[in-house]
Amino acid sequence: MGVAFAANFVDPGEAGAAVSVVVDGQVVVDLWGGPADVTTGRAWTGDTPVLVYSATKGPAATCALLLWERGLLDIDAPVADVWPEFAAAGKDRVTTRHLLTHQAGLPVFDLPITFAEGHDHDLVAARLAAQAPRWEPGTAHGYHPLTFGWLVGEVVRRVSGRTLGTVLADDVSGPLGLDLWIGLPPEREPTVARLVPARFDLGGLAGDDAVLRFAEALFDLGSLTFQAFSNPQGQFDVESFNDPALHQAEWPAANGIATAQGLARFYGELACDRILAAATLDEAARAHVSGPDRVLALDTSFGLGFSLSTAASVPGSFGHEGAGGSVAFADRARGVGFAYVMNQLTASLGVDRRSERLVEALYSSLGPA
Repeated sequence: MGVAFAANFVDPGEAGAAVSVVVDGQVVVDLWGGPADVTTGRAWTGDTPVLVYSATKGPAATCALLLWERGLLDIDAPVADVWPEFAAAGKDRVTTRHLLTHQAGLPVFDLPITFAEGHDHDLVAARLAAQAPRWEPGTAHGYHPLTFGWLVGEVVRRVSGRTLGTVLADDVSGPLGLDLWIGLPPEREPTVARLVPARFDLGGLAGDDAVLRFAEALFDLGSLTFQAFSNPQGQFDVESFNDPALHQAEWPAANGIATAQGLARFYGELACDRILAAATLDEAARAHVSGPDRVLALDTSFGLGFSLSTAASVPGSFGHEGAGGSVAFADRARGVGFAYVMNQLTASLGVDRRSERLVEALYSSLGPA
């Protein structure tokens, strides 16, 4: 796998990156290289965490699933049972299962919102509670890039009395000793890798129909795609996500910060049924929705908060990808947890050739199941 990792620094060209693999609870691969900060030359180390965008959604969903498993949350009851204000505008029958599977019809904010306002749990919850869904909940799915985290996070907060990031720290990351946060401790800020803007090679994207369909929808000012990725403004500006204030806030869909080993160990524990029970994962990892996605303008498949197409070449795997290229997943059949993180973003959607190369090398070395 080291050869494949090194190849990524040549083609397409990494800045800094790390990959980690856990098998049956043991770390078997832990590689890193390049700069954590291209402006200062600070080197990437095994302890370098980086913002992983939507790869945050897997840990976020796990917090809700823990509460469900403990009998504290009924994911098939109306959200309004625990969050009464949410019943407004025809949402009285929306369930937490709808939230976890991107079926709630709330992928965008109706009113302009700023990054700073996104740090205010009460403000965001009030905005989303007041909105009407863009489609009848449960009849279709469309990726909720940012609102997923605040919706699920508010349910977690109402049920547990703790923010989602606190539940993650108290019940998962802390007990397991994982470098994985939603809401970074301020003392870790100097160690965080700085993101590098994506290189847009239109020639290289010419054969990628998924990216081209997404790009076409993104530039349609009336589309849900445009609305989801333009409000708040600055979602494509890496400096918005390099901001320490955002790192230390809780955006449970998109501002998770982790080391590669932290994410790989998280999914390695899931793969061995040690964070959640096997029955919970059986339900969470099955396809609840598949097909045309009203926001991403392509076909997607989701379980309960997990993407099921994150490692498409690994049947039965579940996890989540992040904007720009980060990927993490569990393969329960092989007891594998995998994570690849980097600071050089790309214009790909989901799994790109860097992570594909690493996954291929991993399963080549593992051999037949």
